[in-house]
Amino acid sequence: MTSARRLAASCLALLLLISSATADPAADGWDPAAWANEDVIELRTQAPGKEPHWFKVWLVVIDGQLYVRLGTRAARRFEENETRPKVTVRIAEREFPAVVGTPAPEMAEKVDAAMAEKYWTDVFVRYFDHPLTLRLAPE
Repeated sequence: MTSARRLAASCLALLLLISSATADPAADGWDPAAWANEDVIELRTQAPGKEPHWFKVWLVVIDGQLYVRLGTRAARRFEENETRPKVTVRIAEREFPAVVGTPAPEMAEKVDAAMAEKYWTDVFVRYFDHPLTLRLAPE
């Protein structure tokens, strides 16, 4: 192997090492399609001066994106979260420490319809106030 090829191979190896070291661990394993049949997702928030709080919500996957619909109390927890728009997520025995919750009001009707199709008890739940629809994706 020539010295130019060794140098090129070394540079490539270094670039691969650097890119893997700086890759976002939240994105590693993030697979909404694999979770389409999961019943709940857990979100962790922390209000200023309070302990971290985990809560469960229903989820749907639409066009490869994960969505949740938050009721009044959960929406308030998200709004008061010290790391907003980031939350910690648990799903399918995995934990993702830096997931961004992006308000998606344009998807509210589709999310409502998908929730009604997925969860039979939504026949009752849909009549409660759900002021916040979030798309969840790794940072």
